[in-house]
Amino acid sequence: MCIVLMTTAHPDYALVAIDNRDEYILRPTSRPHWWTARPEVESRVPNGGTTNGTNGKGSTNGNGSTNGLGKGSPAGEVEILSSRDLQRAARGTWLGITKDGNFAILTNYREAITDVAAHPVCGVRSRGSMVTAWLRADPAETTEHFVHRMLAGNGVKGVGGFSLICGKLRKAQEEKNIDPLSIISNRCDHAGQVPWICGQRGSVYGLSNAIYVDQNGGFDEEESSLWPKVQKGKTLLSQTVADAVASSCSETEFIASLFKVLDTDDFPLDHSTDVEQAVRSLRNSIFIPPLGGKERQQEMEKARQHGRDNHNHPPSAETTEAVARPDEVNGFESGLYGTQRQTVILVDWDGNVTFIERALWDSHGNAIPKGEGDEIFKFKVEGWEARVE
Repeated sequence: MCIVLMTTAHPDYALVAIDNRDEYILRPTSRPHWWTARPEVESRVPNGGTTNGTNGKGSTNGNGSTNGLGKGSPAGEVEILSSRDLQRAARGTWLGITKDGNFAILTNYREAITDVAAHPVCGVRSRGSMVTAWLRADPAETTEHFVHRMLAGNGVKGVGGFSLICGKLRKAQEEKNIDPLSIISNRCDHAGQVPWICGQRGSVYGLSNAIYVDQNGGFDEEESSLWPKVQKGKTLLSQTVADAVASSCSETEFIASLFKVLDTDDFPLDHSTDVEQAVRSLRNSIFIPPLGGKERQQEMEKARQHGRDNHNHPPSAETTEAVARPDEVNGFESGLYGTQRQTVILVDWDGNVTFIERALWDSHGNAIPKGEGDEIFKFKVEGWEARVE
């Protein structure tokens, strides 16, 4: 079960966001890269607003390369930074950000009751396409308009349960703050039920695989706000920020401490337990170790042997082709399950973004030593100080 933790408590950063993607480790997934897309036609704003386009400036990844931006992008296209799911034809993602500051993170909603027709566990439409719907939106579209658009008509219909944190990374005009982010869910009946977060300094937020309810709402045992992993994650993130401020540590040291939060392993069961039997226990641990019984372990070994036979050549970051696996509507269940990717995102008060994704496994199921699978991107949000009306 994935987890997202976010805070506005660090004085040097407008936003700090960290994320664990928990998934079947063999699920084919690209590495993070810059890619371009034309804004979706239906995302045009009612008053006739159009895209702002891009300026074609390059952006380094921390290793001196341009991540595909140096050549510029065609006029009218948006530039998107994300990994992409190669399992489904939609090529969606769970987390991404655009050069214009559209930002989104997705968590699945794990149903307690699986036979409710109105709330399918798996839908004919990809959850990951909900993220790209915002990343590919017209840069002139406001978050509020997108919320209303998605919850009206068929915007979130036909999709398995999900929560989508999304919004524009913009510095607020009135005070040292940022414009708030929304949490869209297809368990919301209307836009008035959508929570808004990160609009106040000194706050910390957590979300896992259940609906988000803020402090003004009621709680029950299914809501992720009460899960042990979320409660502990919020506590650890708050303490990590406080320690970083007190010690005036460097950004490199701060990032290392954030990954340490994501590495917190409190999983209570034997690792040979199949994920189907471990569902409720997944609520206890921020980090999920690789889980699976004998059959899943054999699938992992088969994948590793396939990699050895093919000299362990992984797919490139930019590939959009599935890795010899079918496009399944009901998900991917092969090999062990656990934390597959980890992400740390920092946004400072000048709109400078540091985006770090850590791969823990290669495409053949071999463990990657921590840090050796890191991809680092740095860029400045275009329009950071502009108001979007």
